[in-house]
Amino acid sequence: MTSASNGMGGLFRNRFVQSILLSGLFLQIGIWVRNFAVLLFVMDQTGGDPFAVSMISVAEFAPIFIFSFIGGTFADRWRPKRTMVWCDVLSAVSVFAVMFALMFATWKAVFFATLVSAILSQFSQPSGMRLFKIHVPGELMQAGMSIYQTMFALFMVLGPILGTFVYQHYGIQVAIGIMGVAFLLSACVLMFLPPDRAAEEEKKPTTLREEMAAGFRYVWSSKSLTTLGGCFLAAGFALGLIQPLGVFLVTERLGLPKENIQWLMTANGVAMIVGGGLTMGISKKFAPQSLLAVGMVVSALSMIITGLSTSLWLTLAAQFLGGLVLPAIQIGINTMILQTTEESYVGRVNGILNPLFMGAMVITMSIAGWLKSLFHIVAMYEAAAVLFIVGVLVMLPLFKKEVSSQQA
Repeated sequence: MTSASNGMGGLFRNRFVQSILLSGLFLQIGIWVRNFAVLLFVMDQTGGDPFAVSMISVAEFAPIFIFSFIGGTFADRWRPKRTMVWCDVLSAVSVFAVMFALMFATWKAVFFATLVSAILSQFSQPSGMRLFKIHVPGELMQAGMSIYQTMFALFMVLGPILGTFVYQHYGIQVAIGIMGVAFLLSACVLMFLPPDRAAEEEKKPTTLREEMAAGFRYVWSSKSLTTLGGCFLAAGFALGLIQPLGVFLVTERLGLPKENIQWLMTANGVAMIVGGGLTMGISKKFAPQSLLAVGMVVSALSMIITGLSTSLWLTLAAQFLGGLVLPAIQIGINTMILQTTEESYVGRVNGILNPLFMGAMVITMSIAGWLKSLFHIVAMYEAAAVLFIVGVLVMLPLFKKEVSSQQA
């Protein structure tokens, strides 16, 4: 118990952890104010035009497909601290440019703020993963990721409230100003990170294309990473299948007005906060693949109960159960990537695996409505549960590898 507490105390005393958590706090404030202020502003300007609202999601998610691998490759080439600082500064500059554009030009400039910061995050996020690999000791890495993911879970609940409050009380101009200041504060905090290591002079210079090709070869040659990629695909297909169906769950299975979906989202969000704290407490006792597998099995159980339930309290309990293990899934994935990947490849591995998950989710999201017209909603949720179990079966070789390494 003492060693564990000393370990956690050492983690919080770690200069990198302190800086990255404070930076993440400012970024989450900026991102959630951006997401909801822009959404509400566009709805006000267009009278709730579905196409305009959908373009916000395009501006937010399209860069993941287009720039994720490119950003990951550059993150491996560039110094990570410098990359993160410049990404935050450029995000702030773009936000303030949008503020002036709103004064003198069209309201449609708000799409630019979302697009630019989403693109820059594809360079900044893998750089942060590299810094985790460099500055956090291996035995504390999973605990560090737990703290980081718990903060994200907290903003899943508080972020929409914060963004809505700022826009409704102060308007889009103040909301954009808060976004810009939040990005600048994040950049200032990151300046306190330990200096980047000097580049190795003897390293053979390579082209961007060569480094991209090397990234694909690295993932393909790693049994752990290809297995994790298969798990990503299964989870993405499962989540995309049910993502658009929450409102139908409320109206068809529970027989309630569509507005009651907020209670399902609240139960899930609160559970994510609790789950993040629980995972942080037990992270040192479980291997990351165990966290991931348990999280996926429990998520499958949650989907089965959610689909079959016709009672609000049982559906809320199932949603709480699913949210409770979501941090375990995220922490297990990120820890496995960091533990099984060389530091010089972290950006590219991240840039390959993340689009796999997002691409799978978008595919099933795009056909979920059509499938809903062919199959009962219960069948949709049970199919998603089966896909999660498939993801667990794909992971079995990782457990065999773990057992053989322990025996050796």
